[in-house]
Formats: sequence, structure tokens, C-alpha cells
Amino acid sequence: MSAVCSDSTALSAGGVQVVFVDEAGAKQSGALEVLWSTGFEHVSPVRSFGSFRGQRSFQGSWWFATTGEHVGFESWVERDAVMLLDFDPDVVAVSSQPFCLRWGDQPGARRHVPDFFARLADGSAVVIDVRPDDLIGASDAEVFAATRRACAAVGWGYRRVGVAGAVLAANVRWLSGFRHRRCGDAAVGGELVRGVAVSPATEGGRAGGGRRRSR
Repeated sequence: MSAVCSDSTALSAGGVQVVFVDEAGAKQSGALEVLWSTGFEHVSPVRSFGSFRGQRSFQGSWWFATTGEHVGFESWVERDAVMLLDFDPDVVAVSSQPFCLRWGDQPGARRHVPDFFARLADGSAVVIDVRPDDLIGASDAEVFAATRRACAAVGWGYRRVGVAGAVLAANVRWLSGFRHRRCGDAAVGGELVRGVAVSPATEGGRAGGGRRRSR
């Protein structure tokens, strides 16, 4: 889940600092209004995924079929969120724990690490926080709202998503297994597409299904 630290500092849209780890593994920082065009979909996580005895959340990496890379998550809810992003035709790349936003440089200044950064096909971007509705306290809501304002100030979209519907998540999870490249067969896929293009769907299905190759 997102990392949130708070004090009494007002959270404005301006003057927000961003800290991130670039593709070479070097820590970078500066004003968000200057660094907003960075390819944050390619950065490394700004903080590690901690684990400890008795930990209640589940961590792991999701094989993101869209890019062929792994994207980290820190809970089942985050896993389902990144799984659904992998099925969004507008999303071309995603990074996990992409950066830390800071409102001020003084000790105790409020900061926040969003869960995901998504690059869209049209070049725009969306920052995503994952938190179940019933786990959002007043402080969390304030930071999420401030993050939304900071994103809007640089032309990014922002989403706060909760628990995915059980049926949707189950169906997409099942389908995800077939998106791995080990399941792909370009020749058969092309044959199916051609069959559907020239024949009714049932005829196209028979054309492809009737010529399965044994392995």
C-alpha cells in the first residue's frame, strides 16, 4: 500500500518535489513541475518491498504481458489493480512505487509514494493509488486529494482504486494465464483472424480449431 507521512503542513499543488530512482539506479530529485516529463514508467521502485515475520499483506511481482516485464505489488488488492491495468488497451507501460512526492523540504514534511505510474498510448500519464474504501482515514484522504492536485498541475491523471469486483478479478486472472508468450502461436492466431475476417465467427473458429498442431 501507499506510504504516507503527515504533519500540519498544508498540501498545495505547487512546490511539490519528486524523488525517484532512474533506470541506472541513481537517486534523482527535483521539482515535479520540471521533471514531470521523465519516463517514470521505466524507473526502479523508489523504496524496497519490505518483508517481516508475521506480515499480513502479500507481496510479489506480476508478469505484465503488455511489456513483458515484472511489476511489483504489496497486497492482493494491488495485484488485482496491476492485473487489470495489463488488460487496459490504453495502458502501454506501468511502474510500481515510481517516486516519492514531498510537500516541502523541512523535517517532518509530508510525503507520499503512489502505488503505480501508468503511461498511456497517447503519451499521457496516470498516477494510481490503491486502497480499499474502508481503509481510507482522514489523513489518507487528504494526501490522496493533494496527490490528485499535484498530478493535475502537471497534466497527469490520477486514480484511487479499491477492491476489484470478485467476478471481474477471477475472470481476468484466468485469462491472464493465456497471455504469456509460452501460450502464443502466431501462425494459429493469424489463421483465426483470417478465418473470422472472411467467415462468420463460428466458421472462423472451426477453421482455426480444426487445424490445431500437436506439440
